[in-house]
Amino acid sequence: MFDQLTALGTGLVVFAVVIVVGALILYQFAGTQACSGARPLWNSTSNLCYQSANVTNTSAASGTSYTTLTYLNTQLGTTGLAGWAPAVIAIAVGLLFLGAFMIGKGRKGRY
Repeated sequence: MFDQLTALGTGLVVFAVVIVVGALILYQFAGTQACSGARPLWNSTSNLCYQSANVTNTSAASGTSYTTLTYLNTQLGTTGLAGWAPAVIAIAVGLLFLGAFMIGKGRKGRY
C-alpha cells in the first residue's frame, strides 16, 4: 500500500509543479500582451502600463489577449484546476484504503 501512496504523492507533486509553472508562464505572457501603443511597458507588481520612466503616466492593462490570459490563469489557479486537488487527494486515499480492506476480506476465506 505504501508503494501506491508513494506513487500518489509523486503524481500530486508533479500536478502542483505543472500548475505553478503554468500560472507563472501565463502571468508573464499576459504582461507582454497587456500594454501597447503610448504605454508599452508593463509593471507586474501594480498591473499597470507605463509610458517610460515617467511613472505618473499610467493606464490599466487591457485588451482581449490580456483578459483571456488572465482568465486562463485564474482557471488554472485556485478557482479552477488547483481547486480540485483536495478532492482528488481525498478520493485517491479513500480508494486506496477501501481497496486494502477489500483485498484483506477476500483472502480470509481462501486457504
